[in-house]
Amino acid sequence: MGEDDLAVIAEVFHYYRNNNADPGYQGYFEKKYTDAFVSFLGEAGYADAVCTGTAALYVAVASLQLERGAHVLVSPITDPGTINAVILNGLTPVMVDSAVNSYNISPEELEKRVTDRSKALIVVHSAGEAARIQEICEWAKPKGIMVIEDCSQAHGARYKGKKVGTYGDIGVFSTMYRKAHCTGGCGGIIFTKDEDRYNLIRAYADRGKPFHLDGFDEKDPAGFLFPALNLNIDELSCAIGLNSLNKLESVIQRRLEFLFLLKESLEAKSRLCKLYDFNDDFSPFFHPIVLDVDSINISKLEFANYLSARGISINPHYKYVVSEWKWVKGYLYDDYQCHNSLDIINRSFNLLFNENYTKNECDYIAEAIVDAENLFSAGQ
Repeated sequence: MGEDDLAVIAEVFHYYRNNNADPGYQGYFEKKYTDAFVSFLGEAGYADAVCTGTAALYVAVASLQLERGAHVLVSPITDPGTINAVILNGLTPVMVDSAVNSYNISPEELEKRVTDRSKALIVVHSAGEAARIQEICEWAKPKGIMVIEDCSQAHGARYKGKKVGTYGDIGVFSTMYRKAHCTGGCGGIIFTKDEDRYNLIRAYADRGKPFHLDGFDEKDPAGFLFPALNLNIDELSCAIGLNSLNKLESVIQRRLEFLFLLKESLEAKSRLCKLYDFNDDFSPFFHPIVLDVDSINISKLEFANYLSARGISINPHYKYVVSEWKWVKGYLYDDYQCHNSLDIINRSFNLLFNENYTKNECDYIAEAIVDAENLFSAGQ
């Protein structure tokens, strides 16, 4: 975040002072932001901004209005917010494995896990990569399974020319501070092409209020639709989000340019490390580096920690395979083991980077990786 973000915060204050009011929520800047977000996605539809990405997921799942205990198929590698949104809505998560060598699910893996009570599916677009979302939606629709796309790690990523979040029934995005598109510390935004679904989303995000009904009185709770929480986001955050959104395509491009530089460097110099496969349709968040673990004489964790000690921002082991969390096991449909997910996680560590990385950082990272390979190759 920079001076331009500070300027838009000042703009919010000036706007509301000129209107003799304090900045609240669901106002002028949220409308500008959500309209711009719909335009960014390139599909006709509706968007609502909320206070966190977890809230966005919770509201999206609630808006499906499924009967308690219904099964929701869920991607295996994800943040707790994804799985908690299912559990806290009284539904049963059914874990689906990722495809081989991938952080993302596939129709083939879904077919192995569908049940006669499967009513919804949450597809996580992990690590900036779009899942095979068109084929997944084509698989789900004949079965009457509604699709939520969790795009929190892939803002602006594309699949077959369309941006993620536009294929399923609902697209959900976290806009917390580390995302390429952020609203400040926390935030989230929800997209749908269905106006009736949008009306439910708005109601579930703001205490059950039926904003779409003629004559609705916000000061009369007797007219609200159902119990729901206040999950609104404020006007200041929406102004930051709008400013961030305006820069997103540039941010994506600069991050991709860095990854292509690093890929070229590793292909030329490294024997044991390669970047997780990517292409121009990615929207990089963190990026996995895949290590030939059978060719080193230390653990993958120790290898990655060596790079961290060299000053490189690394997550040595991505601990986000849901089936590995003890606390969640009592809520899951069964104890299904996601072997493909564990395999790719156990062979990779994640590079944390941003759009300000240049060839200097690329060269330093590649040099450190080669040094680590020379130190820790099997037989050394």
